[in-house]
Amino acid sequence: MRCDVGELINGVWSADRPASEDGEFRRSTTRFHNWITADGSPGPTGSGGFGAESGRYHLYVSYACPWAHRTLIFRTLKGLGQHIGVSVVHPEALQDGWSFSADFSGATGDLLYGLSFVRDLYLKADPTISGRVTVPILWDKHRETIVSNESSEIIRMFNSAFDGLTGNRDDFWPQVLRAKIEEVNARIYDSFNNGVYRAGFARNQGAYDRAVVEVFETLDWIEDRLDEQDFLMGQKATEADWRLFPTLARFDLVYHTHFKCNHKRIIDYPNLWRYARRLYQWPGIAGTVNFEHIARHYYFSHETLNPNRIVPIGPVNRWSQPA
Repeated sequence: MRCDVGELINGVWSADRPASEDGEFRRSTTRFHNWITADGSPGPTGSGGFGAESGRYHLYVSYACPWAHRTLIFRTLKGLGQHIGVSVVHPEALQDGWSFSADFSGATGDLLYGLSFVRDLYLKADPTISGRVTVPILWDKHRETIVSNESSEIIRMFNSAFDGLTGNRDDFWPQVLRAKIEEVNARIYDSFNNGVYRAGFARNQGAYDRAVVEVFETLDWIEDRLDEQDFLMGQKATEADWRLFPTLARFDLVYHTHFKCNHKRIIDYPNLWRYARRLYQWPGIAGTVNFEHIARHYYFSHETLNPNRIVPIGPVNRWSQPA
C-alpha cells in the first residue's frame, strides 16, 4: 500500500489516472519488492544483497500519506532514527506529482541528491521505468536504487531486520499471532484503510454507498472489539494496531468531510477514541503525525473533490487529552 499521484510510462511522466468503468476507486500495485535482511540474504521476494547496515538506507515519505506514515511509526518504534535518514516531500501533490520543494514547514527537500520531484528518484533507479510514482520509498544509498516502495513490507523489515544492530527486540508481528493479525489486517485494509478512499473517490452513488457502509461497519466492529481488550489482538500492541492508526489519525480531520465519511467521527466512539489517543501518546509517535501536512495535502491536492482548494479550519485538536 502506498500513495500515488501520477505515472511514469517508459520513463515519461503522466499525471492522468484512468477511471474505472463502474465508478470504483482502485489502487495501483507496487513495483519494487526487495527486502532488507540481517545478513543480506534474499527475502520473500526480490533479490538479495540488501543487508542491515547503519546509514545505508534512506526513507522518502509524505507526512500526509497514511501508508508512508506506517513506515515512520515503525522507524520510531524500533529505534531506527539514527540508522535510517528521512526526506519529507511537500504536502501539495499537483500536476508534477510529489515534489521535493521545501517551502512548507516540515518539508525537507531531497536530502540525498537535491532532486526536484519524486519521479526523478524513480528515474534514477530505472530510466525506462513504467508505473505509478508512489511514497513511501526505501532507498539503498550504496546501490542507488529502490529497495521497496511497498509500505506493508517495509514495516516488516523494520520490525526485525535491524534488531542485531539496535538491540531493540520489540516484535509487533509475533509468530504466534501472525495468522490472526493477517485476518484483522485484511478486513481493516479492504473496508477502512482503503475504504475511505473508495468512498472519497467514488464516481457514482452506488460505489460510494458500498464503500461508506463498509467503513462504518468496520468502525462498529472495532469499537466492539475494544470493549474487552486494549488493542486489536489483546493486551499488547501489534502491527495490526499500527496499520490502523494512520487512518484513525486522519479521519475526523479529512476523511469525515473531504471523503464524505460523515456518519460518525472517531471521537464519537468511546473505546476507539480512547484507543486512538493511547497510540498517539505512545513514546515518539506524536512526532510522526503532522496534521498541517495532512490537511494541506488532501484539501489542496484533490482538485476534483475541492476545486477551490479551500482548507477548512478543522476540528479542535484533542489528541493529547489523557487516554
